[in-house]
Amino acid sequence: GDCAVLKRGDVFKAVPVLRRRKIIFEKQWFYLDNAIGHIYGTTFEVTNGGNLQPKQEVEETTTETKEAGTDNRNIVDDGKSQKLTHDDIKALKDKGIKGQEIVQQLIENSTTFRDKTEFAQDKYIKKKKKKYEAVITIVKPSTRILSTMYYAREPGKINHLRYDTLAQMLTLGNIRAGNKMIVVETCSGLVLGAVMERMGGYGSIIQMYPGGGPVRAATSCFGFPKPFFDNLHEFPLSKVQSLLSGTFSTETLPSDPEDNALVEEESNGLTEEKQTSLQDTEEEPATEAAMEITQTEEQETMDVNAEDVEFKQNKEKENKENVREKQIKQFERRKKLMETAALLREKNADGLIVASKFHPTPLLLSLLEFVAPSRPFVVYCQYKEPLLECYTKLRERGGVINLKLSETWLRNYQVLPDRSHPKLTMSGGGGYLLSGITVVLDKGKSDCSNSEALKMEEPSPKRCKVQDLHC
Repeated sequence: GDCAVLKRGDVFKAVPVLRRRKIIFEKQWFYLDNAIGHIYGTTFEVTNGGNLQPKQEVEETTTETKEAGTDNRNIVDDGKSQKLTHDDIKALKDKGIKGQEIVQQLIENSTTFRDKTEFAQDKYIKKKKKKYEAVITIVKPSTRILSTMYYAREPGKINHLRYDTLAQMLTLGNIRAGNKMIVVETCSGLVLGAVMERMGGYGSIIQMYPGGGPVRAATSCFGFPKPFFDNLHEFPLSKVQSLLSGTFSTETLPSDPEDNALVEEESNGLTEEKQTSLQDTEEEPATEAAMEITQTEEQETMDVNAEDVEFKQNKEKENKENVREKQIKQFERRKKLMETAALLREKNADGLIVASKFHPTPLLLSLLEFVAPSRPFVVYCQYKEPLLECYTKLRERGGVINLKLSETWLRNYQVLPDRSHPKLTMSGGGGYLLSGITVVLDKGKSDCSNSEALKMEEPSPKRCKVQDLHC
């Protein structure tokens, strides 16, 4: 039932650990039954029948691969250098020969392997191992691993939020245990999960969501314990304006769902009793001859009627139970919504994190009302232009200091003996961040004094200097 991350080379995949469930990962299928009970970080080898076996570390014999050529100028890729055919390799696989042995046979049957340079030989071995060695490592989910996985596999689902940008967000937002954070995100729950992991189950988080409900696909991959979700609240973005204006209400709250359901049951029972009593009074006493004639007919119809009655009763019970469950769920949801609204009304949040597909300006201007003074806020956007507009609006509004619009630049390096260099493929961009700190906004003075301050502050020293020069 736990969530684990499968790793093969630089490729990750999050899967729930369940018995007898077929998993396909990197063109390889297997079952996770044998992995249950092992520690995270264990490397497994896929055997016949899709079973996993812990891989035993074997010291590689590098005596044969020591012979290497000076350069690759005389090597021609004509496809005839490998003596083993596709059918031969398939036959070896069917016999149950391990991937490591197949790679060794490929090396022995290659006519050009010994003429290759040492680097080329290593590259060849690495390539063949990836193809024929079915080795999988199971690792524990974390923010770094899951953000890397999502950015590589489905970047569109997390608004192309790169892992280094997410790390910057957590640092700039001062995420720590005991905080009261407001999180707005449409990144499949990745940002929410990262905040929850950093807070460690202490403090409270209010997740603002658009639409019918919050999306937490990535959050479930972290495998947090239940206490982590006790202090996680949710609030719809559509209700924010009504909360600010003071017109917020969750329709008419039912007094108690159980009482309502009981009342319904009682009323149904009463109506049934009345119906039966009416039927009894309406029936007239029949003659003995008529009773004898109809007795056989009644016996036949009684069985059919009994079945119908049972079916109807079961259906009614199911309907009542469904109605009752719905009422309880609605009641609990409204109760939670009222609790979250009470938390927001305090207007003392310790920070605000925004990473959504919506325009950041209206979101930020309305949600900053719930943040206490001298607290950080961070806004992520895939593009620069919306954040530039947001930056200018905040400057006009006031109430914020230390506004910064930044973009992190990321370059991966290959670090190997005698061949360390930047990797040829590099990420084009990881999005932009707007960060700042809230201060007390004096609304009375802000309107009139801002314009006067702009007129008076800057030109006065310049004028003095000009006058001094004339003198």
